[in-house]
Amino acid sequence: MALDQPWGLTVPLVTRKGDPALSDREGDHVEMNVPHSDVGAPGDEETLQAQSPPSTVAPVDPKRPSLATLIRKAAPAALGLLGILSASVVVAQVTGKPLGPDPVDWTETDTGIPVTDTLTQKKCGVCHAPDEKGNLSRISWVRSTPEGWAQTVKRMVKLNGAAIQPDEARQIVQYLATYHGLAPEEAKPVMYLVEDRVQDETNIPNDTVRTACASCHAFAQPLSSRRSKREWALLQNMHVALYSQAEAQYSRTVQGGPPGPPGPDGKPMLPGQVALNWLADNAPLHTPEWAAWTPRIRPPHLEGKWLISATLPGKGPYLGEMTISPGKDSDHFVTVASLRSLQSGAQITRKGQGVIYGGYSWRGSTDAGATSQPDDPKGAEREVMWFAPDMKMAQGRWFWGAYHEFGFNVTLTRSSADPTLAAVMPYALKAGAKGVPVHVYGNALPLQLMPQDVDMGAGVTVTKIVSTSPGELVVSVDVADKALPGQRDVTVKGAVLVKALPVYDKIDYLKVTPETALAHLGGIKFDKGYEQFEVVGYANGPDGKPKTDDDVAIGPVPVTWSVEEFQTVTYDDDKSFVGELSQSALFTPSTEGPNPSRRFSRNNYGEVWVVATAKEAKDKFGKPLVGKAYLVVTVPTYKRWDQAEVTR
Repeated sequence: MALDQPWGLTVPLVTRKGDPALSDREGDHVEMNVPHSDVGAPGDEETLQAQSPPSTVAPVDPKRPSLATLIRKAAPAALGLLGILSASVVVAQVTGKPLGPDPVDWTETDTGIPVTDTLTQKKCGVCHAPDEKGNLSRISWVRSTPEGWAQTVKRMVKLNGAAIQPDEARQIVQYLATYHGLAPEEAKPVMYLVEDRVQDETNIPNDTVRTACASCHAFAQPLSSRRSKREWALLQNMHVALYSQAEAQYSRTVQGGPPGPPGPDGKPMLPGQVALNWLADNAPLHTPEWAAWTPRIRPPHLEGKWLISATLPGKGPYLGEMTISPGKDSDHFVTVASLRSLQSGAQITRKGQGVIYGGYSWRGSTDAGATSQPDDPKGAEREVMWFAPDMKMAQGRWFWGAYHEFGFNVTLTRSSADPTLAAVMPYALKAGAKGVPVHVYGNALPLQLMPQDVDMGAGVTVTKIVSTSPGELVVSVDVADKALPGQRDVTVKGAVLVKALPVYDKIDYLKVTPETALAHLGGIKFDKGYEQFEVVGYANGPDGKPKTDDDVAIGPVPVTWSVEEFQTVTYDDDKSFVGELSQSALFTPSTEGPNPSRRFSRNNYGEVWVVATAKEAKDKFGKPLVGKAYLVVTVPTYKRWDQAEVTR
């Protein structure tokens, strides 16, 4: 028996005796089996029931404790971290009590952010106690992203039975993500989390904090919110209550690492305590960025034409236009976008919709066209973009796939009457090259030009204007034999595209990206998780050393793709079972489940090298250049944490 929850969540409520009501009677228990995909709003079917149980479900006895209360009662004896677990139990702000081991009893010293939205006050104020300043307990001491607040609302529904309809939830998330959200400067460094990018997180301060905060999820997850110290401590308690591994992560010292700094009692602090102090200092509720942004929050004015400059791994650069028109209110928009591949000439036209949170943070979706391959960009897409506060530029990712593994890296530039440069082809110029045609793409480009009106940097001479149009300029250039390697700015009568055209003397090494990749078995009961690779040639920069900051990215290089064994045991045979790599560098994983043809009937998981061997470029010994990436092929992801509803 199931109770329909807002935003497409079905949470079976089952006890050992089959009683659907929550009970603390001896012998009863509650199982909460959340569905495979925690994806939120069910498309067009948004008729979700209120939290009062339907006639087919036995009513919950109001005298019985809630699930969160049961967790809080049972957890301290079993877990014992920080003395008590608040889980998601709502607690009014405590005053006049000394600081102790239980953050529930701490005095909230930060000034809260008043909740001014009537609907949020009505729906959340049922449990979150208001005060005379307009604060709601817990809520007024947290700031987060749209995904963070959506996740919180769903947790309130699942654990505390919050009575809320989908449209109400969207309005509340819209308000909280705007007026209890992040400033643009705070959100931009962690946008990779909601853009679903594979990224090596170099922002983790030390291994102790990594152990506490990045063993189970990305470090960008906590950095996507700002909280008072008390709220950070209560969040730790909630983790211990809900996730069995959290206590070990918070209390286990880093193996082989130095002990933590001494605490008030002189003993080394545990990872949980170190992380709490770091987050309280580096992600506090009140910051200069938020103080500066709060008075600037305004309805976004995005209407008009935007130029699109995009790259799609494996398929190269794209250019196009997006027209943004007003939607049902000041935060919603409808879009029409057209894209053209500079590599194949293929055209894509799509319609979509978007929502702006906080005045700058875009979440959108587009319709689906006919597709024949998983990497076909004509399918339905999710859009995540960060708009600059001046509303002249946006950056982000438009992605699709069961694991969001395919996607455009997108830059939008607001169209104007002034000339705008968007892209340059070819990718790079070789020193000594003569008569090379260079295409400059943009908008409102001048039609009457002389060679001296176009500048491509030192050592590159524009010898002829081949053709002009408002969207494309073609010139012929000569490159000096001893032109200094490095990036050049391209200038057309005052319009500048920075670091748009590199010059190189030779290809020194290859780099395969992503350098560390993850694919998922599937095809029977679960979707496959593909991985698209690409290779870029690099020239050593002025320092003459490979893999340093001054190296010059030249662009794609003709290669042959293959898979090699990543040897971990003597009988390793992973490359024969994990999947196939095409010559377009698309890796297709094998099916999930035991394989009788494999030793011990193991699944088709494994580790391999993805290898790119240059067809022409050679090293100093005359051998073809080779680049490698590490690929892990693993089982399906059975539980998804996704807040797709924020795009609607």
